[in-house]
Amino acid sequence: MSELTPASAARLGTAIVDEVERAVVGRRDVIETALVCLVGAGHIVIEDVPGVAKTVLAASLARASGLSWSRVQFTPDLMPADVTGSAVFDPVERTFEFRAGPLFAQLVLGDEINRAPPKTQAAMLEAMAEGQVTVDGVSRPLPRPFLVIATQNPIEFEGTYPLPEAQLDRFMVRLRMGYPSDDDERELVRRRLGRRQEIVEIRAVATPEDLVALQRAVEDVTVTDAVVDYLVALVAATRRAPNVRVGASPRATLALLRAARARALLAGRDWVAADDVKSLAVPVLAHRLMLDAELWVRGSDGSEVVQACLDSVAVPSAAAELARADGP
Repeated sequence: MSELTPASAARLGTAIVDEVERAVVGRRDVIETALVCLVGAGHIVIEDVPGVAKTVLAASLARASGLSWSRVQFTPDLMPADVTGSAVFDPVERTFEFRAGPLFAQLVLGDEINRAPPKTQAAMLEAMAEGQVTVDGVSRPLPRPFLVIATQNPIEFEGTYPLPEAQLDRFMVRLRMGYPSDDDERELVRRRLGRRQEIVEIRAVATPEDLVALQRAVEDVTVTDAVVDYLVALVAATRRAPNVRVGASPRATLALLRAARARALLAGRDWVAADDVKSLAVPVLAHRLMLDAELWVRGSDGSEVVQACLDSVAVPSAAAELARADGP
């Protein structure tokens, strides 16, 4: 698919979300945000307790989108070569041959990424930031599109290495799955009984070329001056917020812009509304804030700070949203 209109982009996005929802019951909002991140060419960190379908979400999103995917279980003894690949000596040819590691997939699930030692996290940072890995001084490009979905367990810290702020800043969004409602959990059980097997068969309803076309189409989504001002004011407010040592970076501003444009496109619009920015502000900005000890002791993770900024920053009018950035 070479070109997409907003309407065809919305249909394609709905088809992907519908297919993934067959496996991830009752969390359509999380699936939609994950797809926004994929279309916005960003990475995702999912922080939640075990058993709430984090791996299922990643695998289903890859299969429904037609992407190649791999899974890496991070452990304290995992070395960079275990994820990037390494040069292996061929005794017949008497030469070294590069064998690609699991990072050479279009969607990579990194389970419990905070268990990886700093050297391995640095290799992941290069892949996420540059779309390449460097082995033995040779840089090798990763497939396109390329998305990392990393998971963290927020209740178990023994044997973990906190992700450095530079790496957290590379994740476009932080998501939480949460427990399903009673009705959703009953539906989950009914579906399991009905299919008579553990695995949900997910069909490919898109191709990698479709995803690349969606990523390109994001660049055609218009953002008016009023929405730009609103977006910048939100990010700036996080830097002035009480008890925040370091606010959201300019990289966060651009990530929020990309995510808002992707959300608008998947909604069938070629222009960004203030609501696109508002709905994504917490997942895009909260994990990037460095908080004072007072907020940390209270268990705040930045979400409350971003929500306070949303409450304090004036939202542009509907007329301003629709006014073209380059004038009438």
